Amino acid sequence: MEASTIWWLAAGAVVVAELLTGTFYLLMVALGLMAAALAAHLGLASALQIVSAAIVGGGAVVTCYLMRKKRPGDPSARADRSVNMDVGETIHIESWNPDGTTTVKYRGAQWTAIHRPGVTPSTGMHRVAELVGNRLLVDPL
Repeated sequence: MEASTIWWLAAGAVVVAELLTGTFYLLMVALGLMAAALAAHLGLASALQIVSAAIVGGGAVVTCYLMRKKRPGDPSARADRSVNMDVGETIHIESWNPDGTTTVKYRGAQWTAIHRPGVTPSTGMHRVAELVGNRLLVDPL
């Protein structure tokens, strides 16, 4: 069996493993294996095939990692309006307790609301930013 065939089979096996596990980085490794297969088709030595697989696959993994790291992350489920219908709703706060909590009537029930750390509590209208346990984390409007 030729070296290029072995590289193509290895690339196919890694793609199948990615489909089974959902690990996107395995696709980058498969790119490296495909580069090695192309190097084998060009008649390069085995050492150069391995080096091309390492450089292309490793470079693709590092590039993908750095691009994902720069992208802003998804909001937590606690602050995602599509997951939690309370996020984005407004409530009226009349007073705050000394411990930084307040009780508000919201959706026909009494809720405990808290403010973000470092924010001075104020009265008036607030927006629900997220749910922390069974408490509403609110931001002033």
